[in-house]
Amino acid sequence: MIKLARYLKPYFIVLLAVLILLFVQAISDLNLPNYMSDIVNVGIQQNGIEHATPEAISEDGYTLMTAFMTDDQKNTVSENYTLVTSNDVSAPQYETTLKRFPEIENQNIYVLNTADSQTFDTLDPIFGQSTWTFINYMQSLNTDSANSSSTTSTTDLDFTKIYEFLPMLTRLPASTFDDARIQAAQTPETMQVQTAVQFTKQFYTELGVDIGAIQNSYIIKIGVMMLLLSLISILAAIAVGFFSARIAAGISQSLRKDIFRKVQCFSNTEFDKFSTASLITRNTNDITQIQTFLIMAIRILLYSPILAIGGIIMALRRTTSMGWIILVAVIAILAIIITVFTIAMPRFKLIQKLVDRLNLVTRENLTGLMVVRAFGNQKFEENRFDVANKDTTANNLFVNRVMVFMMPTMMFIMNAVTLLVVWIGAHHIAESTMQVGDMMAFMQYTMQIIFSFLMMSMMFIMIPRAAVSGDRIQEVLAVKPSIVDPKTPLKLPQNDQTTLSFDHVSFRYEGADEDVLHDISFCANPGETTAFIGSTGSGKSTLINLIPRFFDVTSGAVLVDGIDIRQVTQHDLREKIGYIPQKGVLFSGTIASNLRYGDKDASEEALAIASQVAQATEFINSSPEGFEREIAQGGSNVSGGQKQRLSIARALVRKPDIYIFDDSFSALDYKTDVALRRALKEYTGNSTVLIVAQRINTIMHAEQIIVLEHGRVVGKGTHHELLKNCSTYQEIASSQLSEEELNI
Repeated sequence: MIKLARYLKPYFIVLLAVLILLFVQAISDLNLPNYMSDIVNVGIQQNGIEHATPEAISEDGYTLMTAFMTDDQKNTVSENYTLVTSNDVSAPQYETTLKRFPEIENQNIYVLNTADSQTFDTLDPIFGQSTWTFINYMQSLNTDSANSSSTTSTTDLDFTKIYEFLPMLTRLPASTFDDARIQAAQTPETMQVQTAVQFTKQFYTELGVDIGAIQNSYIIKIGVMMLLLSLISILAAIAVGFFSARIAAGISQSLRKDIFRKVQCFSNTEFDKFSTASLITRNTNDITQIQTFLIMAIRILLYSPILAIGGIIMALRRTTSMGWIILVAVIAILAIIITVFTIAMPRFKLIQKLVDRLNLVTRENLTGLMVVRAFGNQKFEENRFDVANKDTTANNLFVNRVMVFMMPTMMFIMNAVTLLVVWIGAHHIAESTMQVGDMMAFMQYTMQIIFSFLMMSMMFIMIPRAAVSGDRIQEVLAVKPSIVDPKTPLKLPQNDQTTLSFDHVSFRYEGADEDVLHDISFCANPGETTAFIGSTGSGKSTLINLIPRFFDVTSGAVLVDGIDIRQVTQHDLREKIGYIPQKGVLFSGTIASNLRYGDKDASEEALAIASQVAQATEFINSSPEGFEREIAQGGSNVSGGQKQRLSIARALVRKPDIYIFDDSFSALDYKTDVALRRALKEYTGNSTVLIVAQRINTIMHAEQIIVLEHGRVVGKGTHHELLKNCSTYQEIASSQLSEEELNI
């Protein structure tokens, strides 16, 4: 299957674009849990207040918070805040501050100089540590006078009572808070900041800020961001689906074209390696498998690893304490996938072979339906089809049953992991080492990781079958035709008189132990008829098939106008030949389209003349449609004799230099045979005519008759000459002709 990767080269730019789109989709999907976590942590728990650093704080609040800071922290905070009083009405920032913090009219407040990310990154940890230092210190006092409590009651703090203790707190030495500060340092920074936000909320309330408006604004902002990310993800997914379908369809089209072109170059030797049913399956079902696989591979197989790796990174960024849960889940999933595919893989490889067998039985039954009915073997064919059908069904059922086991197992792992995350996460939340939103985000990322592996496992169902299909397609494409055009071909003379000769030709089928034709030599002259006769299996059709190069001679040479046919292109050679096989082959369409298969530019007059010579005019005109009469697939709506006559007319329309009739009169009655041969003699003129026949009457007037027996020439001459000196011909003649006819 890897060898087919060359078909991806024309789509390299598109694939690169698809990869970029997949990264865009993955980034969008991976950021959604982050925003969901922010809505829970900030939007709900923190009322939309994003930072522990208050953008404005009352003078008392500022004094309280700085009382629990180190000297360095106090200096940093002091550099970033400006005191604004009710007397600073003319100050530039007063009007803006008044709109946001109405209580500035009644009290002095400290306003943050610059509300940017750098400032918040610097000050948030300071306010977070100060908050927890205050909480730890108040808890250490173990008194109700300060309204001390655990962190869960920070939203109920009464700052008016706490402010009463400010004179005392500011006079205490800095070392008083050292123990509380050490304890605070042991609390995760995220928890420090989250608790400090509750203080900031109280500070904002003191300044008359509408907390509900802040919360709604934040949730709407994050919600819009999530909607935009979802929209981007959807658009990226649609674009990926579109491009993947285009790539898969384009590659499938190229594969079908190349296989069809390759099969067109096959000689009979190559056709012996592949059954017709198998070639049809490879050009339809196998390529469909590849097409489906490519669509899914581009959309899922490329996307899943990106999502899985991104999910692991994002989950560990949230918390590393539960990373082992992801590891356990991934190991469990991989163990299931490996186990399932170890069992199912051998059966996957059988699927296409069983489909081949089913198609073969179906095709043979349909093409031979009349014979089946004639011999009353419908039951036998039903049983034969039933065996092939049951084998295919049993194999598919086994594979599906094994694969069905995966989905519930994966769902069990997914639900078990969810429960485990909630259980462990709840303990971390209780211990104040994790926020609720972080736990929910971690759960989402874990689900994304598991889902990625689930999608990959679904792809692994298709990979074995696609791999088998790819190998089967490559088998056809890799075949090197035994009959090829020369690198520097010669040109055949363009004349109306063509001489065909066999020069000591021998032929052996590939893999055979001995030759089927032995040292054949003769010359067929223009304007003459050369006939071949012999018993069944004597090599007549094999000899004829060497002329259009359906096979190549093993030794010797076939010459056209003195040029070895292996030294010219197959197209140029066959342009000179009109070939009429024993079994007439017609194509679906009309009588006219079948006759024009010999010459697409033939006029209606040429069709009429060819049909008249082939004795086909009567049955063509018997239909109201005439030459526009429909021909069913394979010519199933005309008789054997009509099919042969149309095949002969098709060759006549071509007006070739060499006519080859391979027992093409076998389905004709004696009267039609005589009339056709008489008309042919006049029509073919200077053309070289070769006839293979079983009936003496068909060839007795030929200028040259060659008698074959066991692949050897045992007689050569006219009818009368052979009756005198060829015993084999005498036996054939005596079995077909009367005593009077023999003595003529």
